[in-house]
Amino acid sequence: MNAWQPTASTAALRLRAQLNATIRDFFARRGVLEVETPILSQAGNTDPHIESFRTPFEGHRDAGSRERWLRTSPEYPLKRLLAAGVGDCYELGRVFRNGEAGRRHNPEFTLLEWYRVGWDHRQLMRETADLALAALALVGRNARVRETTYRLLFLDALGIDPLTADVTALQAPLDGSVLDPGGLERDDWLDLLLTHRIQPHLSAYELLLVYDYPASQCALARIRADDPPVAERFELYLGSVELANGYHELTDAAEQRARFERDRARRAQRGEVLPPLDENLLAALDANLPDCAGVALGVDRLLAAMLGVDALADVLAFTFDHA
Repeated sequence: MNAWQPTASTAALRLRAQLNATIRDFFARRGVLEVETPILSQAGNTDPHIESFRTPFEGHRDAGSRERWLRTSPEYPLKRLLAAGVGDCYELGRVFRNGEAGRRHNPEFTLLEWYRVGWDHRQLMRETADLALAALALVGRNARVRETTYRLLFLDALGIDPLTADVTALQAPLDGSVLDPGGLERDDWLDLLLTHRIQPHLSAYELLLVYDYPASQCALARIRADDPPVAERFELYLGSVELANGYHELTDAAEQRARFERDRARRAQRGEVLPPLDENLLAALDANLPDCAGVALGVDRLLAAMLGVDALADVLAFTFDHA
């Protein structure tokens, strides 16, 4: 193939257009408002597992911060809209993550993110499955939907309780397959068990909803005071592919600031870039973010799963190396 040519087929590009139309119709029927938010921000993502692109602004200093960050998701401005009273809303657009390139990753990709006011994570995860089923119907496919907690997923697959097992117990099923275990923490071992020992065996004919994660993996989710506590978070899988990640959203500004600062401390220990905190988001949380649930779904991954292909190149007009 010549470098100038698209990496995806015309049929795949047409299917993407159909999927975009289906998404917009799905939310229009449910009264969820489509919005657009900035791609460039004065603040970056502090998550230690995500790297942002940066670019300098060369215009007049009155325009604000000269260093701008390409968004890794539209989450923060969407929450500001929620705090302003917009209500249920979604955005379908491009996001950017530095360093993420491979068969199932592209540094620039399409993300669908939406929020439901007054919902919790379990209500939203079922709507997420409904949308995935509507997408699969475009290619004449269906899938059974199954729900399980994170705890039961590990107990059923490996006989390990992920909320209470020590690191030694988590390492045992990996049987020395991790080449460089140095510096790995408990959550890293849980992630390796999920990606290496559980995900490869998930059914390709099943939409799996996994919910109530370890409290240490809360990200921007609420923590529920169970014994032990759990994060009100979910993920959606189709076969071995993770499609979506959602939360019953944290609305406590002080707790959110503390989590951001913990992220920055971890980055500092690693000698990594320290993105500035999104003070506008924190102000919105402090002002009036309503009780809500939100989810981000990878549209490119969904398209690949619909077509039964493993490489994102098959659904992208031009991959990063062809851009």
